[in-house]
Amino acid sequence: MPVSPAEAGACFGDLASEAGLLVAVSGGPDSVALLALLADWARGPGRPVLRAATVDHGLRAEAAAEAEEVAALCAGLGVAHETLRWLSSKPASGIQDAARRARYDLLTAAALRHGCTAIVTAHTLDDQAETLLMRLAHGSGPGGLAGMQPRSRRGAVDLVRPLLGIEKARLVATAERRGLPFTRDPSNADPRFERVRWRSLLPLLAEEGLGPARLGLFAARMARQEEALSQRAAEVLSQRRCCSQDADELRLDFRRLAEEPEEIVLRVLALALSDVAPAGDGYGRLERLEACGASLLEALRGGSTSRRTLAGCVLSLGANGVLVLRREGPRRRGVHPATS
Repeated sequence: MPVSPAEAGACFGDLASEAGLLVAVSGGPDSVALLALLADWARGPGRPVLRAATVDHGLRAEAAAEAEEVAALCAGLGVAHETLRWLSSKPASGIQDAARRARYDLLTAAALRHGCTAIVTAHTLDDQAETLLMRLAHGSGPGGLAGMQPRSRRGAVDLVRPLLGIEKARLVATAERRGLPFTRDPSNADPRFERVRWRSLLPLLAEEGLGPARLGLFAARMARQEEALSQRAAEVLSQRRCCSQDADELRLDFRRLAEEPEEIVLRVLALALSDVAPAGDGYGRLERLEACGASLLEALRGGSTSRRTLAGCVLSLGANGVLVLRREGPRRRGVHPATS
């Protein structure tokens, strides 16, 4: 069943206060349907100016012609359009991840250039299900299993996914009903890519009751838990933070922090690491944070000291139960017992 104007309007409601919108249109059925629905909605009184952009990653010869087709469609809808080109060298491996990063960098720059405060994408319920399965396979924690969020911050702009609760088939039906021209990227059917392999399994999972709707509901519940846990962790960090005369370090009353559930302990450590090294490489996989946390807790319970490194920080647990986090030197990375 196609998406009705009324349903689309409900999805777009919180976009009305934006200064300007940049809709990402690849030329596929999902994004052209989003473009048409947004163009109709944006004609209403007091609505933000709508612009469109297509990213040509330079990976397929057909991409330039497809971008021209999108430009023609935009012209017919009265929407300004531009093609953004990824001109830098391409990696030999991990091309999809690199292309995704480049795509959002280009879109963010274009949004800022045109005074748009939000980038709008056509992610669907099916995309959410695929993302959730991939993250589950990779060992993600509650934050990762919350899936993609309807709105997230990317630098100075918001990334908005208003159709995250709508099935892909309905967007395809919308494009077909309206006679919109669209193309299908052959890489979306290439089993060399992990997302494509999970996509092929979705029909089988749906037969067992684990379809996109069920996975989307699970992600929404995890997002609710993630919000509560994150809020609690921030409160505990504030309560367990000790005064320090050194601006380059952070001190925690780890003895009292250890009285909290382990999940809160790990989240407080993650927040503290981000405070000490905000431009660092993050704490990597959840397993690395868990291993570091377990080692510190074991040392505390055994009455011993401990010194670890993680995410560009040295974590030193003293005999007094105070944990000191300090940015490590440039040559040391990873998680390992620090030697002295």
